[in-house]
Amino acid sequence: MTGRRRAALAVAAALTLLGVAAGAASASGPQRTRLANGLTILVRENAATPVVAASLFVRMGSRWETEDNAGISHLLQQVMLKGTATRSALEIAETAEGLGGGISASADMDYSEIRATALARNWKTLLDLVADVALRPTLPAAEIDGERRAMLTALRSRQDQPFPLALDTVMSRVYGDHPYGRPILGRAAALERIDHDTLVAHHRRFYRAPRIILAVSGDITAREVVAEVARRFAGASTEESAPEPLEPSAAARADRTVLVKPAAQAQVLVAFLAPPTAHPDYPAVKVLATALGGGMAGRLFTEVRDKQGLAYSTGGSYPSRRGPGVFYTQLGTAPANQARAEVAMLGELDRIRREPVSPSELARAKAYLLGQFGLDRRTNARLAWYDAFFEALGVGPDFADRYAQAVEAVTAEDVQRVARTYLTTPTIVTLGPAAQ
Repeated sequence: MTGRRRAALAVAAALTLLGVAAGAASASGPQRTRLANGLTILVRENAATPVVAASLFVRMGSRWETEDNAGISHLLQQVMLKGTATRSALEIAETAEGLGGGISASADMDYSEIRATALARNWKTLLDLVADVALRPTLPAAEIDGERRAMLTALRSRQDQPFPLALDTVMSRVYGDHPYGRPILGRAAALERIDHDTLVAHHRRFYRAPRIILAVSGDITAREVVAEVARRFAGASTEESAPEPLEPSAAARADRTVLVKPAAQAQVLVAFLAPPTAHPDYPAVKVLATALGGGMAGRLFTEVRDKQGLAYSTGGSYPSRRGPGVFYTQLGTAPANQARAEVAMLGELDRIRREPVSPSELARAKAYLLGQFGLDRRTNARLAWYDAFFEALGVGPDFADRYAQAVEAVTAEDVQRVARTYLTTPTIVTLGPAAQ
């Protein structure tokens, strides 16, 4: 069997998997409803398993933070689980476990999330629990101090770990003054200043119905879920008090930062500004990132690691963002090979701009990309998350299907075009025991 034939079969297999995982779900919804108070509900009826999952997204995250309160969204999310007007932290956890699932919370750049799962027969109590945590947290002062200490410890830990430190540094350099350049965990000085009143004000500012997206997936009926959500969230504020932030623009600029730090492995990261998820080039850049750094058949793995032996680990990533995106490649290598490994990585980035990917490379990249996407959307928890995520990014509930079709349509010429467009002004960060 030829390499091209094997690649074609791999694409077919991946698309079949995607059809099973996402296509069947898209045939039944999600059904989108916007309540009179402004809250958006996305319900996906999926009776494959007797489980229900809910993801509550609120448009609140590091995009809306400043240097003075950096990290407040993540801190708020953690403290919200520590008690409500009717439940203690222990009662929240015990209620979730008693439903046959769990509950957790986190913050990101474009959104913050409360996610919960339960057996389908307990879906009403699940929604009651999510609404209670979202709308009626008490934010106990003692719990604020504990979570603040945990975040400060995590921040210090990132400064001691080579890859997280290099990654945080390259993000701060590529984004400049844009809020995407700050860590989700924030700044230590800002966290020290945040008290109970500040957290209460932050919660009141953002947890308002027009800013909330609630996605539910599972063995439920959309009509019943919408009615229950309307009842549970009737008390949510209807005012839209937090407009989109007036954030500084992110401008591509060549930059190189050398971090000298004792480490068993040297790190090399190269980053570029890239388009947001809603941009027409998004699918082609996703294929580009996969051709370079996706799995063990990506160019960086085969060329830099396997053939040249210059890396222990390597890869590429293009995270989805509502605002300006970032495309980055990374490798970990022996300190003695750091300079040569950097040259090799930059060489592959230059080569993919000069030479189109081969038909087999293109087919493999599409198969890997769509296969991973399909595999990640096989549970109700992930389906609910993706529905809320796409809504938060402003691309719509049918984005999964449109994205898969757009990836299928990407050509080798498209990959070369976006490489020439976006991989032009590198921001480089190296970390190792000696300056190189």
